[in-house]
Amino acid sequence: MPGEGGGEVRVVVYQAAYDEEQLAAVRDAYHRVSERLAGVPGMLGNELLRSPHDPTALAVMSRWVSLDAFRVWEAGADHRADTAPLRPFRDTRTPAAFAVYEVDAAY
Repeated sequence: MPGEGGGEVRVVVYQAAYDEEQLAAVRDAYHRVSERLAGVPGMLGNELLRSPHDPTALAVMSRWVSLDAFRVWEAGADHRADTAPLRPFRDTRTPAAFAVYEVDAAY
């Protein structure tokens, strides 16, 4: 049922890179974070995305089995340390650091 953590969710964390050096650093941080998160219960995977319309705009989208699984990980002791390498690249142009979406329909 929507809103109760029963279906898959996507979490989008907004990142930014303003030159090739920062882009390389974001990519490196993304790979380090992904290695740390491998095997986190409930996480199905993640992707580093880059906007074709604004090459400075990036996002990390993670897939979770449920909102509850994401919340358990987010509240855990390792959350902040595991994601620390990406934190310096947060896109401050966005009002929120991240967004959470429940899958409402899929094919």
